[in-house]
Amino acid sequence: MAENKFFSKLIYNFFKKYSIPEVKNNYDLGDPGKIIIIRQHNQLGDLLAGIPLFRAIKEKYPQVHLTVIASPSNYQGLSKNKFIDRLFIFDKKKLINPTYFNELHKLLKEEYDIAIVPVTVSISFTSNILARLANAKIRIGPKALDGKVNKSDFFFDRRVNIDWRKFPDQNVYERSLDLVKPFGISTKNFKPEISFDKEDSKHADEFISGEIKLNKGEYLIGLHIGAGKPQNRWSLLKFADVIDRLNRTYPSKFFITGSISDQEEISFIKGKLKIPVAFFLNHSISQIAALISKSDLFISNDTGIMHVAGATEVPQVSIFGPTNPFQWAPIGENKIIVKKSDFIDDVSSDEVFETCKILLDKMPVIH
Repeated sequence: MAENKFFSKLIYNFFKKYSIPEVKNNYDLGDPGKIIIIRQHNQLGDLLAGIPLFRAIKEKYPQVHLTVIASPSNYQGLSKNKFIDRLFIFDKKKLINPTYFNELHKLLKEEYDIAIVPVTVSISFTSNILARLANAKIRIGPKALDGKVNKSDFFFDRRVNIDWRKFPDQNVYERSLDLVKPFGISTKNFKPEISFDKEDSKHADEFISGEIKLNKGEYLIGLHIGAGKPQNRWSLLKFADVIDRLNRTYPSKFFITGSISDQEEISFIKGKLKIPVAFFLNHSISQIAALISKSDLFISNDTGIMHVAGATEVPQVSIFGPTNPFQWAPIGENKIIVKKSDFIDDVSSDEVFETCKILLDKMPVIH
């Protein structure tokens, strides 16, 4: 860790001394042919919240070739995304590999018209320096974020002050565009979009017919019971209670999504469930999106998969604790949040069940 900080400081001091681009107040970007966006920082949900930015760029410049640099932990959220022409995974651990290093070097040395580093919850020195190393005519990045100065803003010749404290309830999907709005890039559609193909859809269909065994006239209800942040995890006993009550009220089949990081929660809830439930574990984001899109209802904690479900048209109940739902909740019709306080377990199973009823009672069974 100390070595990484020393190396970062060395790079920082070198560029600050020898390579500070002239700050320009020109907001005319011309007619760009190639744009590179560096978004290797932050988690999956933060990345998905930035998809409206990609849409806005393609609406403004339909012919532009868009390259996005993501990370090993969030890139799946952009796999097969229709707005992106090329996706590159930046992995610090692979930099010592000559082949990988040459691939990254070749990518950055291509001629780009614009390099952009979006921000959501934090400023990334690594993303900033990748933008500086990119062979771009124009570099757009944050001057500051919510009053916190970007100490490496000198990597950019177009610097934008981002301060969401003025609008604390502005949704993050709309916030993702604040960096580029001064340059005339915007959109009226702020929904995220996750692309999946026929293979993903087939995979979901096989799971429904094979593992779930959905019968005609039954609702298909999905749940995500985990969350990366402990404070965003609703009681597993309450999840089990909601499943049981929905099963007694509606003809339904259930599935639970998750990954290896949710093993403890999965093991616990398996022992508490009173009915058979299928588990869709360790699948790609595009496969998860395909399965959720075939569901009648999806229930989740405030976490990355909530945003995956939010990219579909499926009715959704999102359970919130300390996070501001006005900022982070999925947007769209039939997307309902449940929150009582900053302590997520103040939400009762009655409240979640009644919210689910509101959505299920107004829709026909489509299967």
